[in-house]
Amino acid sequence: MTYIEESLSKDEKIHEIFNLHWFAKIPMVIWIILAILALGFILIGDSATSIGFLALPACGIAVLLAIWEWLKLKSLEQGVTNKRVIRKTGFISRKTDEMKITSIETVEINQGIWGRIFGYGNVKITGRGISDVVFVKIDNPLKVKKSIESVDPL
Repeated sequence: MTYIEESLSKDEKIHEIFNLHWFAKIPMVIWIILAILALGFILIGDSATSIGFLALPACGIAVLLAIWEWLKLKSLEQGVTNKRVIRKTGFISRKTDEMKITSIETVEINQGIWGRIFGYGNVKITGRGISDVVFVKIDNPLKVKKSIESVDPL
């Protein structure tokens, strides 16, 4: 069961869960590729050379960093219910950013050139005062904006 499902209050229903764009997975993929390259140097290299000597720690570090990136992606939850907008991060520890739907003042989209081409961007939800919730590298930010603005609070 996800954090969003666990934290629902009475009469609260999930309106939509937002997914990350595949661009958010690029750092993890890069670390996996580097680990495979280092493993290749280990298998074909001579352990007496400096490349073979450095390949084993490089492979281990790349694998650990790939696992770290994967855990960050798996522990991220973003969504909107009929009462609030929620963003949760953290695997062992937990950090949540939440805002009531009735407190939302603006929903802004920030997309660079690559975001426009590939369909990802950041969505910033600003509320009363100085609070805000930011969904980073979200898939289809215009759909996310429309989904948040179309929620009918009870």
